[in-house]
Amino acid sequence: MTATGTGSGTCTGTGATIPGIRLTAPAPGWSIDADVVVVGSGVAGLTAALRCAAAGRRTVVVTKARLDDGSTRWAQGGIAAALGTDDTPEQHLTDTLVAGAGLCDEAAVRTLVTEGPAAVHRLIGSGARFDTAPGTDEIALTREGGHHRRRIAHAGGDATGAEISRALVEAVRTAALRTVENALVLDLLTDAAGRTAGVTLHVMGEGQHDGVGAVHAPAVILATGGMGQVFSATTNPAVSTGDGVALALRAGAEVSDLEFVQFHPTVLYLGPDAEGQQPLISEAVRGEGAHLVDADGVRFMAGRHELAELAPRDIVAKAIMRRAHEQGVDHMYLDARHFGAEMWRNRFPTILAACRDHGIDPVTEPIPVAPAAHYASGGVRTDLYGRTTVPGLYACGEVACTGVHGANRLASNSLLEGLVFAERIAADIVSGTAPNPAYGDDDGGTDDGDADGTGADGPGTRHGSSPLPAPVPAPASTPLRLVAPETRGAVQRIMTAGAGVLRSAESLDRAAAALDRLHRDAAGPGTPAEPDTGTVRGTGITGTTEAAPDGKTPEPGVEAWEATNLLCVARVLVAAARRREETRGCHWREDHPDRDDASWRRHFRITLDADRTLRVGTTGTDAFPATVTGPDHTAPTHHHEHNPTSTPTPSPDTERTP
Repeated sequence: MTATGTGSGTCTGTGATIPGIRLTAPAPGWSIDADVVVVGSGVAGLTAALRCAAAGRRTVVVTKARLDDGSTRWAQGGIAAALGTDDTPEQHLTDTLVAGAGLCDEAAVRTLVTEGPAAVHRLIGSGARFDTAPGTDEIALTREGGHHRRRIAHAGGDATGAEISRALVEAVRTAALRTVENALVLDLLTDAAGRTAGVTLHVMGEGQHDGVGAVHAPAVILATGGMGQVFSATTNPAVSTGDGVALALRAGAEVSDLEFVQFHPTVLYLGPDAEGQQPLISEAVRGEGAHLVDADGVRFMAGRHELAELAPRDIVAKAIMRRAHEQGVDHMYLDARHFGAEMWRNRFPTILAACRDHGIDPVTEPIPVAPAAHYASGGVRTDLYGRTTVPGLYACGEVACTGVHGANRLASNSLLEGLVFAERIAADIVSGTAPNPAYGDDDGGTDDGDADGTGADGPGTRHGSSPLPAPVPAPASTPLRLVAPETRGAVQRIMTAGAGVLRSAESLDRAAAALDRLHRDAAGPGTPAEPDTGTVRGTGITGTTEAAPDGKTPEPGVEAWEATNLLCVARVLVAAARRREETRGCHWREDHPDRDDASWRRHFRITLDADRTLRVGTTGTDAFPATVTGPDHTAPTHHHEHNPTSTPTPSPDTERTP
């Protein structure tokens, strides 16, 4: 497929365009045709890709790092499903709804828990090996926070994600799926009717800033993971910069529930100035009997909740922060010395090694822990088939808001959500599309971003793709001015100080003002400003700019694109958090400490207008309206679907935020 577009707003010879807003980037210089493009290589992305490919759809997987570097591999605890003889999907449903604090979509949760056990067994059929009970072939199950039954299947002790990733990557390579590694997705492409037509992306070769190309496909599946890097300290890897949510917003899709960021209560505390990815101490450690204690060795969760240390994560994180504030410290301890050396070596080898790497031996001393950003319960709004509000654009995994998690994710439901909804997306795509004959007879392979644009087929090709054409004219859609790479650190400091575990109107107003200054600088002169309500403590931001130090407009490149994406999702998160004047799930407002169902048992629906202002509306109830309608979006009949007559209409209090 050549990239030779000539019309205004045209990105390629297909007539595909970038809608509304796009990142400032070079025009695509190469392209690939496909039926489906999957962006991401975690459990959600690879499961969807394998199912689509098995049904004969030519599928391309685009991933930001190497194929086996997805966020899934960092998951320690396990995958939750009603697999035990004493457990049922109904019990799993109840635990999930309780953890979600009144904002779960019950139909989505029921889909998860009823289809989950079979999906896990299909994962095992794909080659995943879970730990078994001693002397048996039965899957060993443990407990985590919020679960009343042992229903967490784990692998390698505390390396469940790594095993799932290994199995799926091996299956992808065996199936010879086409992959494009080390590639940052940039923007969505659409056709003249506004339907999805593919994505633009940048292949990250050594020192290259001109590796922009396009994958043309009528179906795009976002499985890009989370946005943990919007905070200074997080359990997320460095690549988790909210790229999928930002792309969806620029494409006109709705996002919801971004204010509900789960802060994992037990992350290894490395000091007050620790930044970047922090070592996670899995909830499974508490599931096996570890206790949370203060510096005096006093347990403080007993009596606070019926499940004590195994209360839902939001409750445990708040309890840790309250106890720390009472004692004038910034961390608590997790005491599992009673496990003994053998249990630590066999059940939690990864955590044991991480602790010892930082000079802490959990066999002989309590582990210092504190909450850190861990998981985005919200994201790009979808229905039960992963369909967003943009036709042909799907989302699953952490980037999506399916309604499963509500205001707080139940431990170990995330891997299951990615697995179940990826299969449903594939079913929807296969039921509504035919293979794309324009794709040709490519036999798969990996594009790894050759710096000179030369692939295995010789100069001017990329592993079976079309010959590299001359660059095409830039699209006529609004180019988004980029922020300087240094802005990433500024956004993280702003968000940590103003929108972290503890929030208030004052802290959120300061965060909004500081983010607005960064936003105005990127938008250029004449952009309307929000009132300046002061600085955010510890950010160093008191002026009007966080642009390049020399005052020049940042050049397009991975670091500038990532920083721009982080600023975008940070603004949405803060806009929602300021409006939600209650405490619910993992959204903790010190100035509104109580849950307020009468006013706030509903969701925000946020979109980005072409002039880069945020449009914020709400649902009338805790249920979501349909994402898509019409004959092109008939769901497969073999799955449960929302009743479209029960969906609410948006409330009339929609407002715009500069």
